[in-house]
Amino acid sequence: MESKIVREFFLNYFKERNHRIVPSSSLVPAQDPTLLFTNAGMNQFKEVFLGIEEREYKRATTCQKCLRAGGKHNDLENVGFTPRHHTFFEMLGNFSFGDYFKKEAIEFAWELSVKYYKISPDKIWVSVFEKDDEAYNIWHKIIGMPENKIIRLGEKDNFWAMGDIGPCGPCSELLFDLGDGAGCGKPDCTPEHDCGRFLEFWNLVFMEFSRDEKGTLKKLPKPSIDTGAGLERVTSILQKVKSNYETDLFLPIIDKIYKISNYKYGKDTEKDIAVRVLADHTRAVSFLISDGILPSNEGRGYVLRRIIRRAQRFGKNLNIKPPIIGRIYEEVKKIYEDIYPEIREREKEIKEISLSEEEKFERTLEIGLEKLDELFQRYKGDIIPGEEAFVLYDTFGIPYDFIEEISREKGFKIEKDGFDKELENQRKRSKIFQKFAPSYKEIYEKLSREIQVEFFGYENLNCLGTLKAIIKDNNLINYLNEGEEAELIFDKTTFYGESGGQVGDKGLIEGNGALFEVKDTLKNLNLIIHKGKLTKGVLKVGERYNLSVDKNLRKATERNHTGTHLLHYALRKILGKSVRQMGSLVEPERLRFDFAYQRQLTEEEIKKIEEEILEVILMDKKVNKEFLPIEEAKKRGALAFFEEKYGEIVRVVSIEEISSEFCGGTHLNTTGEIGILKIIKESSISAGVRRIEAITGFSALKEFQRKIEEIKEIKEELEVEEEKIIEKIRDLKEKNKELQKKLKKLYKEGTKNYILEKFGEINFIRQEVEDMTIEEMRSMVDEYKNKIKESVILVYKKEENKG
Repeated sequence: MESKIVREFFLNYFKERNHRIVPSSSLVPAQDPTLLFTNAGMNQFKEVFLGIEEREYKRATTCQKCLRAGGKHNDLENVGFTPRHHTFFEMLGNFSFGDYFKKEAIEFAWELSVKYYKISPDKIWVSVFEKDDEAYNIWHKIIGMPENKIIRLGEKDNFWAMGDIGPCGPCSELLFDLGDGAGCGKPDCTPEHDCGRFLEFWNLVFMEFSRDEKGTLKKLPKPSIDTGAGLERVTSILQKVKSNYETDLFLPIIDKIYKISNYKYGKDTEKDIAVRVLADHTRAVSFLISDGILPSNEGRGYVLRRIIRRAQRFGKNLNIKPPIIGRIYEEVKKIYEDIYPEIREREKEIKEISLSEEEKFERTLEIGLEKLDELFQRYKGDIIPGEEAFVLYDTFGIPYDFIEEISREKGFKIEKDGFDKELENQRKRSKIFQKFAPSYKEIYEKLSREIQVEFFGYENLNCLGTLKAIIKDNNLINYLNEGEEAELIFDKTTFYGESGGQVGDKGLIEGNGALFEVKDTLKNLNLIIHKGKLTKGVLKVGERYNLSVDKNLRKATERNHTGTHLLHYALRKILGKSVRQMGSLVEPERLRFDFAYQRQLTEEEIKKIEEEILEVILMDKKVNKEFLPIEEAKKRGALAFFEEKYGEIVRVVSIEEISSEFCGGTHLNTTGEIGILKIIKESSISAGVRRIEAITGFSALKEFQRKIEEIKEIKEELEVEEEKIIEKIRDLKEKNKELQKKLKKLYKEGTKNYILEKFGEINFIRQEVEDMTIEEMRSMVDEYKNKIKESVILVYKKEENKG
């Protein structure tokens, strides 16, 4: 069975059983800083499982793009050395949100596996949690699984938890027996041996408990189901092959590697590893870049850089030179372009970014290898200190095994303990782990389940709201006294919480003799949090207050937000459709827009972009805001962005006949309200990413006024009319050049007429001058110093009425 049929069978099977087919989310987890990458099908449903978010369906099925190559879940170093480890993979899954439970989940998995996929029942074993008698009995009494093929395992293997606290529950795994030739070969082998004979291909998680801070398990009122079946593994079973790399998901890629390396897979163990690494890593790099991730020195970009460099290192084992990934990518595109169109749409970026990174690493390797040679010269023994090897690894990006391999060839060993110690120290201070450490405080998760916040800020700037919670120093309190700072949560608000690149609102909260200044507004889960200081009175939970957004700041922010949409439109029109937004910052004073593009913009291009934007501003186009079903919005051509999370209903901001984007931010009603947009800076922030900073409205006016004032001062200083300023500056530069020549000549002439006296071995030079400045006299001293070494020099001039 072809892999695409395996995928279709799974999704359609569950669709026929009233599951909503939900598209794969991005590899960048939306609004979840606890994850480096999407690594499971349930990630996009996390808030549904937590009870924070509700959807219009209770059953869902997905084929989810996943990546395990960083943070807690990291398979990177194993890839290539085993038949089944991957960085990128696809996870098939079916989910129940308080609808069906264990019986139906087990029956679905069994029926699809045996009846539709035609996997022999004799080949399937199952595991259950050691205390889960319910699952055991369903498998034995309802499905008819023999007792000797149901394995009870402990919490380590068969109990799943979302975190230290929160939803959790036992799980049951379906395993395929690869036969006597696999694993340990013992006739009494069972899945407990963990020898590789039994391939786990489907995991059923029964989310029936919630664990509290004390570790106590409580039954959930609506237990849920989360399952995951690896597409690559299921395909290998159905195509009757021993390795995922022998399926149709990899063979075309491996054949492409053969064509560019002239190495036939299967002839040499070491080279086979390199082929598997290249096949896997090309898939990973292609999907990461297509989801908007770019190489960098931290976070997700750092992982991407490591994957590219690891692929390049193994490419050397096959004598493949750059471009490596760009050439192999062609087969990846053919396999996935119909399922994930972004793989085709981002072809240019995938090829250009991967090549740029490969070329950089080639140069880095040259420098790094020179440094390694220096170490061989310095340490005449046979041991290279681990600290020295770590510098090559950390500073120059040379993989450890590459350093180890070259050292071994030269007769050296690396002191591994020292290297590991440095690596551990680096991990502790690593930005990856700082950036992606859990940040959702328990208090907010609790409040998000208890409070439903209504946002009225799209239409209004003022509203009445009931104060539902006060958080001070991470504690819930009922009163806030004058002079204290805290975070407030209301049931209704007009304050926009920072999200989608737009900063949070500022303003005032008043009532019952109290005045609270809102200095910032944040969004956390489904909560809108008002941060600030109580300047008057007392605030009490349960009382109603008037919430007022600062209208001038909001309007300025809206100018810049609508301005970013026009900037995006103009960039795509002038530079081409390959331009893609990578990030933005929208605040009252300015806007910042990051976009994928490979080179610096010319002055002419910047002018054209500004003119295109001004033309739309002068047209005073209407800015429409509407909520639409996500599929309808996509059909209309609205642009979506990888870093945002979208539900079934999305907000679309459209400028008539100009642009249409998914956007939850606040906007103007017409483009004319922007007034003017002026680009003040264009720069590079990383490989393949440019940044534009711009100002609008009153900020632009102030900048123009400042420039005009500067021109006025320059005009007065130069004593010319404005249109003659440039001409005057050029004239002064030319005169200055001539004067410099004359002065140089004078210095040389002047230094001929000096008086030289000797005091022992010391030369004493004195020179009287006229009409010279201090700076000119210093220059003359420099001339003498160049002519006569080891001397004391005195250059002086006489001035009237001075001693």
